[in-house]
Amino acid sequence: MTGSLGRIYRGETNIDFLGRRKLWFTLSSIVVLLCLGLLVGRGLNYGIEFVGGVSIQAPVSGPELESVSDADVVTRVADALDPLGASDAQIQVFRSGADRTVNVQTEEVADPEEQARVVSAVRDVTGASVADTNNQRIGSEWGNEITSKAIRALVIFMLVILVFISWRFEWKMAVAALIALTHDLLITAGIYSLVGFEVTPSTVIAILTILGYSLYDTVVVFDKVEEDTSALATTGRMTYQGAANLALNQVFMRSLNTSLATLLPVAALLFVGAGLLGAETLKDLSLALFVGLVIGAYSSIFVATPVLSLWKEREPKYRNVRAKVLREAQRGRSAPAGAAPGAVGASVRPPAPEMAAASPRPTASTSRSASRPQAGSKKAKRRKRR
Repeated sequence: MTGSLGRIYRGETNIDFLGRRKLWFTLSSIVVLLCLGLLVGRGLNYGIEFVGGVSIQAPVSGPELESVSDADVVTRVADALDPLGASDAQIQVFRSGADRTVNVQTEEVADPEEQARVVSAVRDVTGASVADTNNQRIGSEWGNEITSKAIRALVIFMLVILVFISWRFEWKMAVAALIALTHDLLITAGIYSLVGFEVTPSTVIAILTILGYSLYDTVVVFDKVEEDTSALATTGRMTYQGAANLALNQVFMRSLNTSLATLLPVAALLFVGAGLLGAETLKDLSLALFVGLVIGAYSSIFVATPVLSLWKEREPKYRNVRAKVLREAQRGRSAPAGAAPGAVGASVRPPAPEMAAASPRPTASTSRSASRPQAGSKKAKRRKRR
């Protein structure tokens, strides 16, 4: 593979990721603020498992409904439930081949007789028998328990991440990874609020899953950053930003390949399974996976590492390295420090200050020896005159 694509694939690019970190921070901040506004203003569409209520499933089996569209079926069921005080019921029609099933979700009904009237009204519209109709009541207490367990699982997940990355790398990398994960979580939740998809236990599982994928991508990037920056304090070859930028260029294609390979089956679930085939149960799971994978791949490159670089460059040892590289740059040996990898030691053109600093300098003794004529040449001249 040759050309620009070949250089990208081999990690030989000189993309200035960290030099544009203000742009990435601005874009991420705008998106996160918009998502927070959606969560506060519109909120999330919690499923019946979280808020409690009555769930009714009845097959559409009446002969008079064979030629009726799904929208008309929903309208007829809503008209039947309106006199019973269930005007806010959520009504959907699911298809499985030629068969159709009506799914009705209402608020929690305390009176069993009232619940029986709602179920009977749905059966009358759909023509379903008592045996074919499935209904269940889910209390709000169970929904509150599910919510508390989901929050507890998320907190434990974050604490385990903090401990593990602090042990494997350092605590600053752990905090940067948590910032990236919070970024992913808020944007995914904001997308759910925007599209109005129902939040179910499957959604919670999907969110925890994509946090794992995002963490994996971030750890891969951090491992390369640590490898490229481990000896900077002693060698002073380039700034921390330059070394971290070099690491991002080297691992960029690997991160992109991993994300694309994971996105393909998830995209099939979302667009083919839920979109074309109408498998609504896949929608809650696949949307969270798809959005989370895309945002996670972005945050590992454009959020986690820039935050880490900004933090690490304030350490005294890396400030000293930066000052040394700046002094070398001012002597005219290279481009200014802190630029893209190609300007600070990541490329062979032009010569970087850290490489120039390692080159031998002429000493006073070598200058004097160079100015004196060699003894052998004097003797040769005498013999020639004789």
